[in-house]
Amino acid sequence: MSDGDSQELGLVSKLAVAFALVLIATGVIWHGVTVATVGRLWHDLVDRPDGPMAFRFILQPAMATIAAIRDGRKDLRANRAPYLATVLGSRQERMERLREGVNATARIFLLGIVMDAIYQALVLKRFYPNEAVVIALLLAFVPYLLIRGLVVRVARHRRGSALPDETP
Repeated sequence: MSDGDSQELGLVSKLAVAFALVLIATGVIWHGVTVATVGRLWHDLVDRPDGPMAFRFILQPAMATIAAIRDGRKDLRANRAPYLATVLGSRQERMERLREGVNATARIFLLGIVMDAIYQALVLKRFYPNEAVVIALLLAFVPYLLIRGLVVRVARHRRGSALPDETP
């Protein structure tokens, strides 16, 4: 990703963020935020990998992994600190790096929302927007967040080269 690309969210990324915000607001309005709602969300999350459309629990993280490996290799060539370390430790670079991650995973995230909506329609016979957002984030963005920096660390360890300062 060039420096110009990483400074701004792309159109698909903006749509994904806006769609997620609309779904979250809709979920809060329809179902509220109660202990029972949160309990149902976690119960449904645990049941989903065994149910129909379980392939998405492999497909989305695999797609996020491919994007993370590609971007991790770019970080390695640019001699940048590992992704998660920078996101957590560098206030100056945090937003830029998060934008890069959102740009890289926006399509995967949107695909996850669509697949979860189909799953909910078939299995739950209702739509829980907040659950769709949580599932999409867990399957698309979290693997990317974890794996991108790991790629840099493993490659540098194999080469025997040092990491740049991770917390400026």
